[in-house]
Amino acid sequence: MNKKWEFYNSDVEKIKEISEKFEISELLAAVLVNRNIIEDEDVKLFLNPTRSDFHDPYLMPDMKQAVDRIIKAIENKEKVLIYGDYDVDGITSVTVLKSFLQERGLEVAEYIPNRLDEGYGLNKEAIKNIADEGYKLIITVDCGISGTEEVKYAYSLGMEVIVTDHHEPLEELPEALAVIDCKRKDSKYPFSSLAGVGVAFKLAQAIGIKLNLEEKEYLKFLDIVCIGTISDIVPLVDENRVIAKLQTI
Repeated sequence: MNKKWEFYNSDVEKIKEISEKFEISELLAAVLVNRNIIEDEDVKLFLNPTRSDFHDPYLMPDMKQAVDRIIKAIENKEKVLIYGDYDVDGITSVTVLKSFLQERGLEVAEYIPNRLDEGYGLNKEAIKNIADEGYKLIITVDCGISGTEEVKYAYSLGMEVIVTDHHEPLEELPEALAVIDCKRKDSKYPFSSLAGVGVAFKLAQAIGIKLNLEEKEYLKFLDIVCIGTISDIVPLVDENRVIAKLQTI
């Protein structure tokens, strides 16, 4: 197979302008221009993101409902299960949210479906087993947005479900207690390309804000959030760039 190299027709003047204004090399300036990162605020965000560049998690749909229900579970010492996925994004999502909630005193278990036997997402057999073990609340991470029938089944067994996902929703959303997905059509969240672990992190951030925790209580998981974000090959711009740049906090 013959390979063909394709080159950008770079805006030389814009490259020189950005290079001089931000005191960076023309090579780095060219990368920014080729990615269409040319407005001053966008360049500043890409080069030097700060903690203040995280968006308000409560702009995500259903975030308040999810936070209130999880705090209720903490107060009532309920058993909660996090239902994840078997890829890196799913495993890091489970790790971040489970670790954060355990530190809040919540009894948390996890379920990651078998890739060969169960495939991706919620399945009724697993939900039945979870109900039999006495869990009353399931939180999905990196999955669940397409699990309309499975969520109904969970409710028929006396459980509630909070969905956190980053995949494209279907026309019908699951009838869960909360469906947190910044790709929802009614979402007012300013960034829609978070990985599943990014959405799980935003849930932890929202709980932290509600409980008046110090930022370090959720920012300390950024290294794990970064691994899942990069592994899921989402664009490293906006909030994903903030996660990747600040992961050494």
